[in-house]
Amino acid sequence: MNHEKLNLSIKNWAEDDRPREKLLQKGKLSLSDSELIAILIGSGSKNETAVELSKRILSSTKNNLSELGRLSINQLCKFKGIGPAKAVSIVAALELGRRRRLEEALEQKKISSSQSIFEIMQPVIGELPHEEFWIIYLNNSNKVIEQFQISKGGITGTLVDVRITLKKALEVGAVSIILVHNHPSGNLKASEADKQLTKKLKTAAESLDIKVLDHIIVTEKSYLSFADEGML
Repeated sequence: MNHEKLNLSIKNWAEDDRPREKLLQKGKLSLSDSELIAILIGSGSKNETAVELSKRILSSTKNNLSELGRLSINQLCKFKGIGPAKAVSIVAALELGRRRRLEEALEQKKISSSQSIFEIMQPVIGELPHEEFWIIYLNNSNKVIEQFQISKGGITGTLVDVRITLKKALEVGAVSIILVHNHPSGNLKASEADKQLTKKLKTAAESLDIKVLDHIIVTEKSYLSFADEGML
């Protein structure tokens, strides 16, 4: 029995199958998600290799890394073989990945389409469990001056102050703005409240000669553009 347990250790695998060695010899692209996570946690338990443990964790999120990124340290520690130190390693690595995506998105400073708005804002709010409402302030070349969180709410909604929105626009010298908020539920249908708020902001902005170019509803994997749908 002890011999069987010993063979479960990654050290006893063929060198080609060990995640660290595989990365060194074949490069990072050769590794599966579970193998990458196995490198992070370092070891499994007596009855389970690090790769098998990683596969079990991923399976609980249907192999979705975004879902894995939502797990808290306490939730990860519920898996046998995962303690606080290993859980922290997983959480930190996934957060670094999220921040990298955000930095890459921020390099796309000029807004050219609704897709470019989604690419900027999805890493910021697309995977949140609560609603947030943001404004993107643009200059006359459609380049981003600033992204600003107007409000943060609950699971089903958030309040937006029109005065704060437009005061900020005047402060930064924006000539146009884009409204963006997320739907944690994944539902891309605009609510009546979304439509009324868009109309209210558009009317108020026009009085200051500021254009509302779009209102984007963001989910984890997709978006709805009011402009594309002819709803502005």
